[in-house]
Formats: sequence, structure tokens, C-alpha cells
Amino acid sequence: MSAYILANVKVTNPEQYEDYRRLSTLAMKEHGAEVLVRGGKTTVLEGDWTPERVVLLKFPTPGAAQAFYDSPEYGAAREAREGIAIMRMVLIEGV
Repeated sequence: MSAYILANVKVTNPEQYEDYRRLSTLAMKEHGAEVLVRGGKTTVLEGDWTPERVVLLKFPTPGAAQAFYDSPEYGAAREAREGIAIMRMVLIEGV
């Protein structure tokens, strides 16, 4: 069963955010993430959710998605993100 990580990111320091992007990209490659969306334009169709920066990653299994999140590689990216962005992230099981 595939799995997805969906994130909505509010970037508060774009210059420093580039370091997070670099480190998270390395972690994604290391853990086989397929990047489906990474910061593209969004259009609200219904409701009041107005996302800032949306990221959608696909993994082969929920375990692989969790392993990515728990990995030392992504841990380094999270440390680089501290104080420069507000992250809201969920793991979603696919069908």
C-alpha cells in the first residue's frame, strides 16, 4: 500500500530555508521519495484552507514514509528548519 506525506509550510526566512530544502532533498533521495508537489501554485476550490507552500511526497509503504521522517538525514533537515518555517505535516495511507 502506498503512502504519502503531505506538508503545508509557512516559510518565515526564505534565505535560510534553502539549507532545509537542500538537506530535505538529500533525505528524500536517500529514502526513495517520489516528489509529486513541491511549492506549486495552489487554487482554493472549496472551504477556507489557504495553504502557503504545499509539498506532497509518495512512498511505496507507510513504513517507508515513517522511516524517511525518522531518519537521521531528515532529522538534520528538521534541525536546519527550526525557527525559519512553520511545518504542518501528515502521513496518509494510500489505496
